[in-house]
Amino acid sequence: MKVLIIGGGFGGLFCARRLGRADVDVTLLDRAAGHLFQPLLYQCATGTLSIGHISRSLREELSRHRNVRTLLGEAVRLDPDTRTVTAMRPDETTFSLDYDVLVLAAGMKQSYFGNEHFAEWAPGMKTLDDALCIRQRLFTAFEIAETLAPGPERDSWLTFAVAGGGPTGVEIAGQIREVATRTLANEFHSIAPEDARVLLFDGGDRVLKSFAPGLAGKAVRTLQNLGVELHMGVHVTDVGRDGVTVTPKAGGPAEQYAARTVLWTAGVEAVPFARHVAEVLGADADHSGRIMVAPDLSVPGRSEIFVVGDLVGSGDLPGVAENAMQGGLHVAACVRRDLDGKPRRRYRYRDLGSAAYISRGNALLQIGPIRIAGFLGWLGWGFIHIAFLTGVRNRISTVATWLATIARAGRYHRAFMLGDRGVSEQPYTWSKDDSR
Repeated sequence: MKVLIIGGGFGGLFCARRLGRADVDVTLLDRAAGHLFQPLLYQCATGTLSIGHISRSLREELSRHRNVRTLLGEAVRLDPDTRTVTAMRPDETTFSLDYDVLVLAAGMKQSYFGNEHFAEWAPGMKTLDDALCIRQRLFTAFEIAETLAPGPERDSWLTFAVAGGGPTGVEIAGQIREVATRTLANEFHSIAPEDARVLLFDGGDRVLKSFAPGLAGKAVRTLQNLGVELHMGVHVTDVGRDGVTVTPKAGGPAEQYAARTVLWTAGVEAVPFARHVAEVLGADADHSGRIMVAPDLSVPGRSEIFVVGDLVGSGDLPGVAENAMQGGLHVAACVRRDLDGKPRRRYRYRDLGSAAYISRGNALLQIGPIRIAGFLGWLGWGFIHIAFLTGVRNRISTVATWLATIARAGRYHRAFMLGDRGVSEQPYTWSKDDSR
């Protein structure tokens, strides 16, 4: 039996691991060369962690499973009748892969709600490239401000706008204020980095809606003590070179904020291949492109095609790493049961809790009836994230880095390089039009 897994995130990786040494040939196709621990991207973006702390080569991760091979490529077309997937190499040539079982674990991408032009000025937080782009923009903003005279232009470079009040938006907003007040506080002569403004915009009435109101309230107080300015009940309706425009959700005049660094964490949508799969199969999907599935996570009428992780549109499943991991393990179990001639079981998601990092020594942890905030929440948050990091080296080095961060205010991974204007476009990148 040939099992083709599209996506090397949590769902795809955990499925491939569980099928290791099973009587199947597994191919894992991903458009990146490594598995990314996405929940810690913002720590990489703000200089606490390096790329190596939150990512690992898929080939290295799966090397001990001799029946599993990994391929670099982007799935672009599905032919369910011949059971083949066409994939594109980085040089934009294509190749085909056959399957008996297809596992769609390609994940979601940043959504700008139809305003794709926002992406030029407001990077998202989904990939390593995003994290490195944000790191460069963040620290470059302080460098440029250092060269400017006091006034509106300097102020705009020292103003950072974050769209989205979910865990990622809250985490990155808190981290930027920590960079300004602790990391850079004594490193400049013309500016006072601690005067930097961080504006957080969200259309809801409070941040962190997935958390209990009491915990979210503690997060609000922590953010305000850090100096983050919360603007709730507003939609970001325009993003440009000089800042953002926000419009009250309840109606009223729009307001402009001069901010030369804008970050977008406001929404996600299915990757293009997932939308293509839904269209080809005639499967039902929601407005974000999540595909409706049967109780065993297969596509109705297509028992050989499974969907796991963020792309599942049934059962109100959360778009979190734990759901993807459990979904990947469940699909692997279904494949094994098929081999043994046993009936498949229903997928049952077990909620292992939620956690959000606010600032050094302050985090939220919610596990069933347990609600923890502050330092104990921070310790719990750290242990939970470390437990799911791939590779023992990653865990050890990450723990060591966090211990160093506790002792000092420095961030050891904030160096960046500005591009050379004389260098032509780099080869071996995905299509210039990355929206497909």
